Amino acid sequence: MSTFVLGLSINGGDILAQLLIFLILLALLKKFALGPVMNVMKQREDHIANEINAAEEKHQEVKKLVEEQQELLKQARLDSQSLVEGAKKLGEQQKEDIIQAARAEAERVKESALKEIAQEKEKAVAALREQVASLSVLIASKVIEKELNEKEQEKLINDYISEVGEGR
Repeated sequence: MSTFVLGLSINGGDILAQLLIFLILLALLKKFALGPVMNVMKQREDHIANEINAAEEKHQEVKKLVEEQQELLKQARLDSQSLVEGAKKLGEQQKEDIIQAARAEAERVKESALKEIAQEKEKAVAALREQVASLSVLIASKVIEKELNEKEQEKLINDYISEVGEGR
């Protein structure tokens, strides 16, 4: 069947045959070419999606590690600050201990010196008493040897007291 339209002849059997061959070719392409190409595309899409997911997981891990490192750094700073404060407190305590020990030692030396002074004073007083006693005996013996009047006795006592004062 052939139709003539505007100077062209159209053959209906050829069109039908070509349409049938085109549909068979299309079915064959769909079965043998389009399916594998689509499978390859699907595999590629899955691979890219997996890579993106893996990259996001790595990014989350890195972010978590950075946060942990920042927390550790913060904790290390706090620890070092507390160590410095502890060292300062220990230094202050040792300073106070040294000052207290020095004060106690000074007090002990002062007490020791006061005791030594008191002992020396007692020795001096005892020695003075002994001298006064011996001088009294000596004066009494001299007074007895010389019977002096009151003025001479007083002069004699003052002379002996002056001698004792010069003898010290």
